[in-house]
Amino acid sequence: MHFNGILRPKKGEVLYDGAPLKYDQRSLATLRQDIAMVLQNPDDQIFSTTVEEDVAFGPMNLELDRGEVERRVEESLHLVGMEDLRGRPTQQLSFGQRKRVSLAGALAMKPRVLIMDEPTAGLDSEMVHELMELSDELNHGGMTMIMSTHDIETAYEWADEMVVLIKGEMPFSGTPDELFDHHDLLDRLRIVHPYAVRLNQQMHYRTGRPERPFPRNLVELTQKCFPRAAPVGDDGTSRPRPDPSSGTLYIVDIEDPGLERQIEDISARVSDLHHSSGAYGARARRMVRDGRIDVHHPFHAMENAILQVSLGNDFVMYTDTSLISLVGEELARVERRVGLRTRVVFSGHMGAAAGGQG
Repeated sequence: MHFNGILRPKKGEVLYDGAPLKYDQRSLATLRQDIAMVLQNPDDQIFSTTVEEDVAFGPMNLELDRGEVERRVEESLHLVGMEDLRGRPTQQLSFGQRKRVSLAGALAMKPRVLIMDEPTAGLDSEMVHELMELSDELNHGGMTMIMSTHDIETAYEWADEMVVLIKGEMPFSGTPDELFDHHDLLDRLRIVHPYAVRLNQQMHYRTGRPERPFPRNLVELTQKCFPRAAPVGDDGTSRPRPDPSSGTLYIVDIEDPGLERQIEDISARVSDLHHSSGAYGARARRMVRDGRIDVHHPFHAMENAILQVSLGNDFVMYTDTSLISLVGEELARVERRVGLRTRVVFSGHMGAAAGGQG
């Protein structure tokens, strides 16, 4: 609440864009257009009768024209997968649905910074994965994402920077790798190591392989702890180790006007298109909900894509134009951290622009 001026510090100061906050009414109104919050309990944030009215409340207070308010409501509800429930009374929503509505209300303000307080609390695993993917998508679009959480597993996998607060003090600020390299600090703060860090540590103790870099997710953990072994022939000798990038990642741009033709073309190359495909991004997931594309992985597609390709299998990822560069950034990060290279083929007009391969 210090971030957007609801609370004012008794000592010290809060800086935004390098300048101290001002607490007059006009300055705070301007600040709160830039910084939006999603509270831990959605019932502390939702007060309108229907979903649509609640999401529209913030934009209407900005005195935007009706058309712009409608566009923001529609876009925000699509991002959180609640477009079909816009007329539903808020009291008839489940806890997870109310969390989505409170997030949509914050997104409708089009903030530069989004602060989420315990966003994964009370959510099932699917909704947690969706939330993290949406956070990456929003961050890729230029929004700064800040999460306050006790969910150390999610924070470790997701965050670029971590700050530890305890009893009003800040004993650590830095990267996740730096935090979990400070064993004494973690023991003193009684922070349990994420599962990936613990398994990586056991791998180091039992095999002698280097403990660093720490794996941040299942892909990195798998590549490091379970490298593909060279198959042994009938004569007892090892054959050449297969190329771990022998699988191909097909990226299909859902905004391509020839989408149906693309799908037909890839169907001829990928034997089981349904089980070997996923949707990445809010727009692609919306197409899954609308029945326009058929995928086995409507969320967490990036992880499944890289795991399948690393095993030599082909995988098809549906995404929109704006997220293709984000996919490339994630693949480059995996290559940098664990040395896994992925062969990528762009389908449709992206393929023509990229020469068919990246």
